[in-house]
Amino acid sequence: MHKYMLGREWNPEEKDLEVLVNKKLNISQQSALATQKTNSILGCIERSVASRSREVILPLYSTLVRPCLEYCIQLWGAQRKKDMYQLEQVQRRTTKMIRGLQHLSYEDRLSILGLFRLEKRRLQGDLKAAFH
Repeated sequence: MHKYMLGREWNPEEKDLEVLVNKKLNISQQSALATQKTNSILGCIERSVASRSREVILPLYSTLVRPCLEYCIQLWGAQRKKDMYQLEQVQRRTTKMIRGLQHLSYEDRLSILGLFRLEKRRLQGDLKAAFH
C-alpha cells in the first residue's frame, strides 16, 4: 500500500500486477505512469538508434513500447479522454520518428505503417477477450 498526498488529503493507492488503483478505482495515475514509462523508452530509442527507417523503428516500438501501453489494458483501460489522448500521443510520437512520414497526418502515417489507433486496438482486445 502506497500513500500519496493530493492537496491536503492522503490518497492511498494499491499496486497489484503493476497496476496502480486508488480506493475510488480511479486509474488516471496508471495512465500517467504508462505514458511516462513509454516516453522514456522512446527517448532511449531516439538517442541510441541512428536509423529512422520503418524496418528499424516499428519492431522496436512493437516489442518495447506497445506492450507497456497495453499491459493489463482490459483492467485499467483509459476511461477519460485526457488519459486516452496521453497514451495515443506516444504512438503519434513514434510514427513521427520514422523518416519520410513526419509531414503526413497521423491517420495517414497509421495507414502507411499498417497500424491502428490504440483505442481501436483496445476494442479489438476487449472483443477477443469476450468472445474467445
